[in-house]
Amino acid sequence: MSGLITPMALRVAVTLGLPDRLRDNPATAQELASELKVDPLALDLLLAHLTTLGVAELTDAGYRTTDFGALLGAGAGNGLNNLLHHDSAAGRADLAFIDLIHSVRTGEPAYPVRYGQDFWTDLTEQPHLREAFDQQMNNRMSGWIPQVVENFDWSRFGTLVDVGGGHGSLLAAILAANPDMRGHLVDLEDSAAGARELFRERGLEGRTEVTGGSFFDPLPTGDACLLFDILHDWDDEQAHRILARCAEAGQRVLVVESLGESTEFDLVMLVHFGGRDRGLHDFERLASAHGLRLESVTQVTGGRSLLEFTR
Repeated sequence: MSGLITPMALRVAVTLGLPDRLRDNPATAQELASELKVDPLALDLLLAHLTTLGVAELTDAGYRTTDFGALLGAGAGNGLNNLLHHDSAAGRADLAFIDLIHSVRTGEPAYPVRYGQDFWTDLTEQPHLREAFDQQMNNRMSGWIPQVVENFDWSRFGTLVDVGGGHGSLLAAILAANPDMRGHLVDLEDSAAGARELFRERGLEGRTEVTGGSFFDPLPTGDACLLFDILHDWDDEQAHRILARCAEAGQRVLVVESLGESTEFDLVMLVHFGGRDRGLHDFERLASAHGLRLESVTQVTGGRSLLEFTR
């Protein structure tokens, strides 16, 4: 329970690209050190521990990635590489847990303590972090989208405004399953550009609009505004601002969140953003300040519920 060695060894291995580099081309620590511009003795110590973990194995030609270790590769399809890499959005943010004590003492995120500015500013200023974050969200959503589309009646809405909808994979799936609907996605411009491309690829450009902008600004109008995993990123003050914009834009607000079911995830939200998962009554309290009344609760995935609020 006290060991940080193995988690950090795995993160460093991913950041150096070792799982991919050694998959089919074994090498000694000395050979790799020159290639990666790291210390050969220190690298040998790291590789020895990765061998103990079963991530690598020592052969006559040097260290080689095992089948198990290949799960950490960039192309493994499980999202782990993106989550562990020091220079991805999630991997970078998780390193702020070293300052968890700051968050517990103050209730504020630890991310700015480590990096000098908040998570979202970092994403704005460093496009590769925004790209990694969008990929992380796409990886997370891929398994949920069929359930979300199937487990709720979306056809009741003529126009759905997906607020903070990323690259648009969820909205595209909803529209594909409901041909009479239209969609309007709102996200920061880098993500919005990805959504426009996805809608073109899927032949949905005639039924969609995309606005590059912040959900703290006035939103386009529609029959319903969808907030999928948005509010848990923010403290109550900012959550009120987002809900106020949604209440202005539509008669209904659809909030999809986990209802406080993971203590671990709560701490992630706190350290990264100063946010948290909330319970049902917390959402009702937030929404009521904007004239929104809870109409129904629908479980749409194993860990997510859709709360439908009516203005």
